[in-house]
Amino acid sequence: MEELGQLARSAGASVVGSVIQEKPRLDPATLIGSGKVEEVARLAEETRAVELAQLDYMLPRLTGKGVLLSRLGGGIGTRGPGETKLETDRRRIRQRIQSIKREIERVRRTRHTRHRGRVRAEAPVVALVGYTNAGKSTLFTALTRAQTAASDQLFMTLDPLVRRARLAPGQDALLVDTVGFIQKLPHSLVAAFRATLEEVTEADLLLHVMDASADDMTAREESVNEVLAEIGAADRPRIDVLNKVDQLGAARRRALQDARPEGVLVSARSGAGLADLRAQLVRRLELTPTSVRLRFGAAEQRAIAALYTAGRVLAHEADGDQVVIEAEIPARLVERYRPRFA
Repeated sequence: MEELGQLARSAGASVVGSVIQEKPRLDPATLIGSGKVEEVARLAEETRAVELAQLDYMLPRLTGKGVLLSRLGGGIGTRGPGETKLETDRRRIRQRIQSIKREIERVRRTRHTRHRGRVRAEAPVVALVGYTNAGKSTLFTALTRAQTAASDQLFMTLDPLVRRARLAPGQDALLVDTVGFIQKLPHSLVAAFRATLEEVTEADLLLHVMDASADDMTAREESVNEVLAEIGAADRPRIDVLNKVDQLGAARRRALQDARPEGVLVSARSGAGLADLRAQLVRRLELTPTSVRLRFGAAEQRAIAALYTAGRVLAHEADGDQVVIEAEIPARLVERYRPRFA
């Protein structure tokens, strides 16, 4: 019910009351029992909520740009002769659905272009996932030092944000901030966000950000795991990040750490624990610098440029048609460059 209220507020509505009923069978006509129907009616009358919702819904549609719901209109794309207002609304909704689907496909194509760029840059990708309002965007900002929107609204982050994070000198990763999950996330909604969630399935590592101050943290964790399984990301390597520990007492923090020895306790807002998180990211992503001596053909300029991007070049010597480079590269790339060892 709290999440339903948050969704309503995120959509611009004002929540003036709520009614809860446990009912073994739904009423085919009204879903809830007749007594509850009367209770809802009285509540609506007292708060004038029904009238308010109708006015809030109709006002922008009646006084917006042009005459969107006017019964008169001419030209291509407007209501034709004999078309009812309901048919007009349905047609516009279908057109909007198609427009949104085209936008989702555009995001998908853009994402694939970005992914190819990341492969060329040899940068590991870390995706932040978690229940809505777990503090992902705040943590994203803290790790990347990039300003992103942080809000209590559900689904505040829709299009994935990608920023470079400096974990240690010469040790970078690309962080992706994704949409927050909720319990029983509808399949249709998962499909709509698939262009966003695909970032998760291709990430080298997931940061599962959890609100450690939430009483139902375990239930929220299960909801996230269900969505990850649905999109095919259940087996991705991950680090549990227990956020908002600044709101907990010392005993509760110790209990959380004992229960999750591999987890990292942080406060994205205050910065507590972020150094430990960065250190664990360096270890899990195998970013520890390794000294190598590599040989290239003088004409392999693209491969040489990639090495400069991926690591830190210490010496560059040309010997006829050969180039020998001494560099420090992340441990994760040693096997890739092993055939070039000089």
